[in-house]
Amino acid sequence: MRILVAEDDVRMASMLRRGLSEDGYTVDVVRDGTDAIWQATEHSYDAIVLDLMLPGADGFEVCRRLREADRWAPVLMLTARTDVADRVRGLDAGADDYLAKPFSFSELTARLRALMRRGARPRPTTLEVDTLRLDPALHQAWRNEELLDLSPKEFALLELFLRHPGELLSRTRILEHVWDFAYDGASNVVDQYVAYLRRKIDRPFGLEQLETVRGAGYRLLEQARPAAGS
Repeated sequence: MRILVAEDDVRMASMLRRGLSEDGYTVDVVRDGTDAIWQATEHSYDAIVLDLMLPGADGFEVCRRLREADRWAPVLMLTARTDVADRVRGLDAGADDYLAKPFSFSELTARLRALMRRGARPRPTTLEVDTLRLDPALHQAWRNEELLDLSPKEFALLELFLRHPGELLSRTRILEHVWDFAYDGASNVVDQYVAYLRRKIDRPFGLEQLETVRGAGYRLLEQARPAAGS
């Protein structure tokens, strides 16, 4: 298993290299963010240990750039900061876990093992299907580059469809994920909100992407088609 360590503190980098090597990992060490981006895009790693405060490009930028380049090695971010906002920002940038300094080395290796069990599957920070794009962290969505004005429920509904492109979603499933189990299943609220959403993501752009499957539910097509008569 090969691990990249991006840490500018010489003593910390040496400790991580020594400890991880003793545990049987192959370890590469870089000491600035620019080198971390290059190394992780040029080579395949099973995990990345990424310090937040790196020269050149900080951990947030490194993580964001790697995810944009479709590099999905699990990232464990290290920081001396304890601010919740920093942890949230790191996770939203694409990090998979967060560990505050000082830390127990046994905890670090346990977290790495857990991350590597999940593998390097794609987990983009934004959801994109055709010209629709949604950022869960920013709570914003776009058609092409035009910002969509969505209510909280419309946003949640669009997010559900974007997480399941091309998949038929029944009204019951939509109710369970966007509302809750206690909501009146006989209500036509799903049909109403799909209609609201369609008026914002399809009709203004002369497109049809949110499809009704009569008697079964709804499907977000993986490619929008021109609206009839447009």
